[in-house]
Amino acid sequence: MRAVRPISLVLLLVLAAPLAACSGQPGAHAWAAVVCTTLSPWRSEIDTLTSRTQQQMTAETTPGQAKENLARLFDGAATASETAREGVEEAGVPDVTNGKAIADGFLASLAGIRDAYGHARTGIEALSTAPPQNFYTEVGKVVAQLTTDYERSSLDTTKLESVELRQAFDSLPECQ
Repeated sequence: MRAVRPISLVLLLVLAAPLAACSGQPGAHAWAAVVCTTLSPWRSEIDTLTSRTQQQMTAETTPGQAKENLARLFDGAATASETAREGVEEAGVPDVTNGKAIADGFLASLAGIRDAYGHARTGIEALSTAPPQNFYTEVGKVVAQLTTDYERSSLDTTKLESVELRQAFDSLPECQ
């Protein structure tokens, strides 16, 4: 009976080592690929919505139409940002130094962007459309606040640097 215990212990140790190596955290390349694949359609959607917002600001529409269109655009941007945040969250934590802080930074940035668009939507919805000149002046203020909030939520990569992730982001076709 005593001979079985050391063999069982050795087997346990031999099997545990490879299992411990499989921490469930994706490597730098795998994580970067998922993040880039998630963020690519989000960037395209945000670019499209930004272009539409700029067009809306200069279009000849009634204040009521402009209000409805801008609220819809900002809602779409908030939804797209939340979808991107969920995708990055599903990517997990990269298996790199400070991986959790890096993943958390991405998530916080996307949540901030989502919230910025949500606040802009709420701000637009709260505006009175009469008189028209006041409406457009107030729209300008909402858009200026959106810009400020958006910039405030940008990811500070100087504090979240990872050589492995930088190489992955620079080398993967999904990230180009």
